[in-house]
Amino acid sequence: MKKQIHYFLTAVLFFTRIPCPNWVDHSPEILNKSSRYFSLVGILVGSIASLSYFITSFLFTPDIAIILSMITSIWITGAFHEDGFADVCDGFGGGWTKEKILLIMKDSRLGTFGVSGLVFILALKFLALYHLQDLSINFIIVIISGHSISRFIATLLLYTHEYVRDIDSSKVKPTTQQMSTKSLIISGVFGILPLLFFQKNIIFLALLPLLVTFLYMGRFFKKWIGGQTGDCAGALQQVSEVIFYLSILSLWKLF
Repeated sequence: MKKQIHYFLTAVLFFTRIPCPNWVDHSPEILNKSSRYFSLVGILVGSIASLSYFITSFLFTPDIAIILSMITSIWITGAFHEDGFADVCDGFGGGWTKEKILLIMKDSRLGTFGVSGLVFILALKFLALYHLQDLSINFIIVIISGHSISRFIATLLLYTHEYVRDIDSSKVKPTTQQMSTKSLIISGVFGILPLLFFQKNIIFLALLPLLVTFLYMGRFFKKWIGGQTGDCAGALQQVSEVIFYLSILSLWKLF
């Protein structure tokens, strides 16, 4: 049990700004094992973001409350996944070889593709959430589910695709490089768990677009760089979260 707590706190330390005990670290070995709790971290982040929405909705209009909720999630994670998404946009948008793509993705500066990608995905996320809160649906569960299931989809990439070592390994950020089947199953349980709280079982149909998203982006990464990096997983998380929200909108409209 103590080891599992260590793994979970390592995931919290790595993916959020939430303070953890000094004995918690993110060594490569522990970080790889902590991947089983990435979806649980999603539940934690989603719960904090939804709490922000719940409180601010009493003080402001729904659109402002949603913006503040998004800001909360970005702040609590240190924009970890947004940064990965922007790096992927810059790398694959401006690079035409594996070496060039990896070099651009490693650059801390934000380029045109990264800025454009962030603007559009954040705008799409806001609009999706704005319309979701008008539906006869538990909006709090929607937010929590979006964070948990999207992180599970990201862990699928870590499990199925080989980690691509950077051309300059001395500057590589710590990241999960491999994932066991046991860790994937545990992550899947936590990723899907919030979906059980929806009143309509059709919510599970939203997993189909997420599967398509994973297959397409995984194939894309494999084609261009031969596998995945931490930035690729972050990008997949961001895209999957938005796809999940859009899928719910479509399902509730059709059914």
